[in-house]
Amino acid sequence: MAEETTPVESQETPEVQENQVQEEAVATEPQQTPEEFLENFNWHNYEEGIDPVQDDKLVEFENLVKENFVDTADDEVVEGLVIHMTDREAIIDINAKSEGVISLNEFRYNPDLKVGDKVEVLVDVREDKTGQLVLSHRKARTIKAWDRVNNAHDKEEIVTGFIKCRTKGGMIVDVFGIEAFLPGSQIDVKPIRDYDQYVNKNMEFKVVKINHEFKNIVVSHKALIEADIEIQKKEIISQLEKGQVLEGTVKNITSYGVFIDLGGVDGLIHITDLSWNRISHPSEVLELDQKLNVVILDFDDDKSRIQLGLKQLSQHPWDALSEDLKVGDKTKGRVAVIADYGAFIEISDGVEGLVHVSEMSWSTHLRSAQDFVKVGDEIDVVVLSLDRDERKMSLGIKQLTPDPWTDITSKYPKGSKHTGTIRNFTNFGVFVELEEGIDGLIYISDLSWTKKVKHPSEVVTVGDQLEVVVLELDVDGRKLSLGHKQTQDNPWDAYATTFAEGTVHNSELTEIVDKGATITFNEDIIAFVPSRHLEKEDGKKLQKGEAADFKVIEFNKDFKRVVMSHTAMFKEQEEKNVKAAVKKMKASNNEKSTLGDLDVLAELKKKMDSE
Repeated sequence: MAEETTPVESQETPEVQENQVQEEAVATEPQQTPEEFLENFNWHNYEEGIDPVQDDKLVEFENLVKENFVDTADDEVVEGLVIHMTDREAIIDINAKSEGVISLNEFRYNPDLKVGDKVEVLVDVREDKTGQLVLSHRKARTIKAWDRVNNAHDKEEIVTGFIKCRTKGGMIVDVFGIEAFLPGSQIDVKPIRDYDQYVNKNMEFKVVKINHEFKNIVVSHKALIEADIEIQKKEIISQLEKGQVLEGTVKNITSYGVFIDLGGVDGLIHITDLSWNRISHPSEVLELDQKLNVVILDFDDDKSRIQLGLKQLSQHPWDALSEDLKVGDKTKGRVAVIADYGAFIEISDGVEGLVHVSEMSWSTHLRSAQDFVKVGDEIDVVVLSLDRDERKMSLGIKQLTPDPWTDITSKYPKGSKHTGTIRNFTNFGVFVELEEGIDGLIYISDLSWTKKVKHPSEVVTVGDQLEVVVLELDVDGRKLSLGHKQTQDNPWDAYATTFAEGTVHNSELTEIVDKGATITFNEDIIAFVPSRHLEKEDGKKLQKGEAADFKVIEFNKDFKRVVMSHTAMFKEQEEKNVKAAVKKMKASNNEKSTLGDLDVLAELKKKMDSE
């Protein structure tokens, strides 16, 4: 019979046994994913302390979260996976509690975006009103782009950008998703006239300037090719010599000249070195991008400023001037330029002569060259001087007609009357043109017999026709003295009789003036009455408007002066009375004078002495 065995009682306590059971249960439980753990975990019981969690379980959970979930609180760029796309949005998985949404507008630069692509994103909103995670690819791209741009600037690396559009002064370029400015001067080493040809194209650039405060970036394509050009430029400069002929391309045209690209080195052709003919603008001779040969005329010490010439490559027009042309010859020419002092006449290509304004007319009255010719006129001229060595020529127009002064004495003899045109004023007289080339001067004193003229404009006007008399004629000096008042009789010849000294005239006082009064007889005769000659017989003085008899006490035809006196009218009678009394006394020599007679004589003498 088998020996019975009795079970051995366990020596473990109930608490230990319970823990062992729990550990066995945990060991047999299937391993949960972080998503399942979060879904099944009772946070309420945990927070209320109903379901205590062991420390090792909490540590395990934290490790799982760190390994599998993104901390959306940090403003860091993370990588996400495109898991779904609609017509407007892309669903991105970044291993967070939920997927994020990004508008497809942020991927316009990448029209080939598809499910499975990895993209850089930034958490924009952790939970919107619907609890949705909102992501931004544009912000993430911008942050990364600034890092790349700064790195490219610091390391002077070459970046590739997309030229989006034109703007004032240059172009807008997309570099890593950031808009940068490409100045027009930094597109190429030569001036760019058509910016549109670069739009919607990719180009390589160098980041030349970053303004972090205003978030501005400036890029340059020119900087990439300047290094190669600089080497080429140094090689060209080292070989430059005066008189050397090089081929170049018209790079820029200005009002003062043309800039020529000699293959990395620029030179200037001044407008005066473009053509032997006179031109008003360089565009008349050259056009942009035109290729041509030029000659080096000069350059500075470091050869940074190169002076070029174009006309020097052709024969000088003066060398081709006909040997038959000589002084006195008549020829034709075209008015090329008009100046204040004359006009330049082109008689053949590149050969010009000057017609001074004094050689345009026989008139001594100086006028402007524009009064005779205008630019483009074809005119006849006479060669006055010719210097082939100095390449100078003076021409004349007036020599085509006879000199009007050759028969001046027969046409304008002294004392002859003529009608002329007033051409100019001076303070001392008027210049009158009798015919083309014949001018005469009327002195201000010969304008009027009666008026005291202070300036010619008081009596005549420029352009008026005026009758004149030839007073003097100087043939050698080509001067003619004229008079206008001499065309009429001098009214003061008649006044010399009418207002002779001693004549008496009855009139009213016209005006009381300083030291006397005036009497107006007509527009010529305004007589003056001194203050002491205004006294009447009763001792009072005449007043303005009062009529009386006046005696002429002075008349001067040369100075047009008439002086009158009223007092002289009765003073003369008194003097006659005195003379009569004296005569009576002498007649009665044999008669004894009475005391009464003596008193009368004494009184008369006293009165005469006081006068």
